Amino acid sequence: MNFLKKFSPFYNLALFYIVVSFVLRIVLIFHPITQTNFVFLDTMKIFFIGLVSDAFVFVIASAFLYLYLIFISNSKYYKPWGYIIFGFFIALLLYIASGKTILNEYGGALPKIGMIFVGLKTLLFGLLLFLPKHRDKIRFWLFTFVMFLYVVLILQNGISEYFFWNEFGVKYNFIAVNYLVYTNEVIGNIMESYPVIPLFSALFLIAGIVTYFIVKRTRNYIDEIPTFTEKLKISGIYLALLGVSLLAVPYLAKKENSQNVFTNELQANGMYRFYLAFMNSELDYFKFYKTLPEKEAFALLGKQIPSISGVTTLRTIKSDVPETPKNVVLITIESYSADFMKAYGDNQNITPFLDDLASKSLLFTNLYAVGNRTVRGLEAVTLCFPPTAGESVVKRKDNKNKFSTGSIFKQKGYNVKYLYGGDAFFDNMEDFFIGNGYDIVDKKTFTPEEITFANIWGVCDEDMANKAIKTMNAEAKEGKPFFNHWMTVSNHRPFTYPNDKIDIPGDSKSREGGVKYTDYALRKFFDMASKQPWFKNTVFVILADHCASSAGKTELPADKYRIPAMIYSPGFIQPHKYTNLMSQIDVMPTLFGLLNFNYQSKFYGQDVLKADYKPRALIATYQDLGLIKDNVLTIISPKQAVKQFQLTLKPDQKTAPEFQIYYDQVPLKTERTDLVNETISYYQTASDILKKKNYQKVE
Repeated sequence: MNFLKKFSPFYNLALFYIVVSFVLRIVLIFHPITQTNFVFLDTMKIFFIGLVSDAFVFVIASAFLYLYLIFISNSKYYKPWGYIIFGFFIALLLYIASGKTILNEYGGALPKIGMIFVGLKTLLFGLLLFLPKHRDKIRFWLFTFVMFLYVVLILQNGISEYFFWNEFGVKYNFIAVNYLVYTNEVIGNIMESYPVIPLFSALFLIAGIVTYFIVKRTRNYIDEIPTFTEKLKISGIYLALLGVSLLAVPYLAKKENSQNVFTNELQANGMYRFYLAFMNSELDYFKFYKTLPEKEAFALLGKQIPSISGVTTLRTIKSDVPETPKNVVLITIESYSADFMKAYGDNQNITPFLDDLASKSLLFTNLYAVGNRTVRGLEAVTLCFPPTAGESVVKRKDNKNKFSTGSIFKQKGYNVKYLYGGDAFFDNMEDFFIGNGYDIVDKKTFTPEEITFANIWGVCDEDMANKAIKTMNAEAKEGKPFFNHWMTVSNHRPFTYPNDKIDIPGDSKSREGGVKYTDYALRKFFDMASKQPWFKNTVFVILADHCASSAGKTELPADKYRIPAMIYSPGFIQPHKYTNLMSQIDVMPTLFGLLNFNYQSKFYGQDVLKADYKPRALIATYQDLGLIKDNVLTIISPKQAVKQFQLTLKPDQKTAPEFQIYYDQVPLKTERTDLVNETISYYQTASDILKKKNYQKVE
């Protein structure tokens, strides 16, 4: 047999992987979310450097294939070695079954995975050992299965990258890593959002056909098993390629340096991006970002936040008039972009209730979400704290007993609750809120009679509205004020909800339907609330957790962070528009100002209605950290990178000036060093305070 043919399993699968990657790039280039034009150099980088990177990534990913192929032999089944090896597998299986292994120390599904893997290895080795007449057939079908598995994984990865791009407009990132943790919700979401049976039927059919042709071209490897000398040569060549690949992949990733973000994303290898996200789930600010001397950073922060001094944000907030301890209901709406509302230019009439409520409220027209995930929005309104690099505080281990809005309300004698229609275990919400003194009302607390409709994310918003009213009625009877934070769920893929509620069918799975049904459920909630005795003594705060999409031509597209927010309390809050720039972290400190609360504060968020407030907004991803101020967006990123963009409004004659959200983001020709340092001061001090555990609640 020609020695080159002994590599046929490798190069046939590699060719298939590169073809799939090539087709995927073409599809993503023409995807509607890819809102850009590519110059010739961009196209060359996407396809040439991208495909070379893919080839090296495949070499690394084929390590398991190499190990499988290199250990195919007949000699290991000869006496006594076959029985010795089989006995070893039996002993290992019994050891894992004993429950005293390192796998059990890690817990979770790991012991079961280990048991299944070793069990299958033992079974297959036993069949090959004790059925020598059928050894060739068993080996052929096992070889076919391994080829099929690789083909399925290659196709599945391509499909996953497509749907991830469809949702976020990027290759795999930190979000994809998070999805692995919450497989139940994510798999359920996929099952309800997409035609899974036809999709996977087609996947397995195509995989079967491709596997047939690959096996036909590569089965000579098992028909004429390489000799020991040939395996040494194969190992030498593969290990050399593996070494080159381990160096080449990160080197080529550094070539993702185009001004066009989409070029960088399309050039990148998805699997390597996933690996990077997995390894860097927590980003050390002081290792990856530009820094200032500690005292200088806090001194700069002190110029932005009145009354702070030293290396802390602790200060006294004091009102000149008596406190007004009203009930507070905070409603964070899932994935609710500003441009869903009529005032911001939408003409679909999908938010009729909130459009009307906004006209009766203190409406913040120029407010930006801090991030693009629910946990970032929850962090912003609960901790009133900048979005630090890496994971949200909500999902970190050190997330308890923080200085929070809940801790302020607790000091004032309030009952404090978090209401969520799904399982609060998701995204670590339960651990975070219980750890910060909140009681939880989630799907687990519902009786079967209280649920009229549910999907993978939880009960519909209408059911949660009914539960919220019951909860608040019970709290009102206790004679104490209450603070309830309700996080909605219905405006989330798969966008399913009860039929016959709005003019968009509940099974149409449309974003517009999800938005309009949430609006409908909120109308029902306020209709019920207005009839309760506690209504006149209650302030309602309504805002989004984040926008519906965060994809754009730049790292931080400003319009993808603009969210609506309002405070409604008839007879207490006079309707008007606040048009100055502000952040999601400012909403609750502003509310505390309206309630005339006196308290010790560590918040980075500020009362925007005070005369000393300086307009600015903080927006971020898990690694790009931004500050909007003076119509300039400053972004600091890992590797001490800094970018600045001039924000130039793109006028829309049909929309009032205060509601216009679209800007051209043009790179600044001359750096605004003052804004760079101010950006650093916000994020560096926030990271420092968390690292030193200086954001704990004030006792």
